[in-house]
Amino acid sequence: MLGILLMLGFCFVAPLADGTSKFLGASVPVGIIVLARFAIQGALLLPYAWLTGRPVLASGRILGLIVTRTLLHLCGTFLMITSLLYLPLADAFAIVFVMPFFMLFLGWAFLGEHVGLHRFTAVCVGFIGTILVFQPSFIAVGWLAVLPVIVAILFALFILVTRQISDKTDPVGVQALSGVIAVPILIPILILGDNVGIGSLTPILPSSNEVILLCCVGCLGTLAQLLMAWSIKYAPTATLAPIQYAEIPMATLIGWLMFRDFPNGLAAIGICLTIGAGLYVIYREQANARRLQKERP
Repeated sequence: MLGILLMLGFCFVAPLADGTSKFLGASVPVGIIVLARFAIQGALLLPYAWLTGRPVLASGRILGLIVTRTLLHLCGTFLMITSLLYLPLADAFAIVFVMPFFMLFLGWAFLGEHVGLHRFTAVCVGFIGTILVFQPSFIAVGWLAVLPVIVAILFALFILVTRQISDKTDPVGVQALSGVIAVPILIPILILGDNVGIGSLTPILPSSNEVILLCCVGCLGTLAQLLMAWSIKYAPTATLAPIQYAEIPMATLIGWLMFRDFPNGLAAIGICLTIGAGLYVIYREQANARRLQKERP
C-alpha cells in the first residue's frame, strides 16, 4: 500500500512539475527551465546521497550508460516542455503514453522479446488512441504535435538504458550524478544557442518570481524522481505499472485548473483507448509472468 501511495504521489507531482514548466515557458526560455530542473536535482540529491551513504560515482561502461541516460533525459525533458507550450497538458501526456508500445517494439527488435497476438493487437489499439489525440492537436499546431511522440521514443530508450544499470547502481545516486553531468552539458549549449539566435536556448536573468517558479520546477521534478524510486522499493513493478496511467487524469485535472484546457470529444476517446490498451498490455505481462512461474519446477 505504501508503494501504491508513493506512485500516486508521483502521478500528481510529475504533471504538476510539467504544468509549472508550461506556465514558466511563456516568459522563460525552455533551456533555462531545463537547466534549473537538473541543477536543482543535483544540488538536492547529492547531499541526500552523501548523508544516506549511497554510492554516486561510477566509471567505465556504467558511467557511459549514465551519461547516455542523462542525454536522453535532457532531450526528452526539453522536447516535452517545448510541446507543452503548444499543446494542452492532457493531450501531451496521452500522446507520450504511447511509450509502452514503443517499449514492446524495442524489446522485440533489440532484445529478442516475444510479442504475441494479444499484445500486438493492444499496440494497434493504443496507436489508434494516440492518433485520435494527435489529430486535433496536429490541426491546431501542425508538426509541433509530433514532439510528444519523439519524447515517447526518447523515454523508451531511457528506460531500456536504465534497465541495463538498475541492478548495478543506486537510483538516487544515479539521479544525483545525472544532475551533476547535465549542468556542464547544458551551459555550453545555452551559450551556443545565444550566439546563433535560438530563442529557446537564450540565457536570461529571470525575475524574482520566475526564480521561485524555477525552484519549484526543480524541487517538484526531483521529488517526482524520488517518489518513483521509493515506490519501486515498497511494491512490485507489476503492481505499480497500471497505477502510472493515473498521470493522464491527473494531467487533465491540472491542465484544467491551471490553464482551463480540457480534451475535446475525439481526444477524450483517444485518451481512453490509450489507457485501456496500455492496461491490457500490463495485464498480459502479469498473466504471462504468473504462468511462467507456475510452470517452473
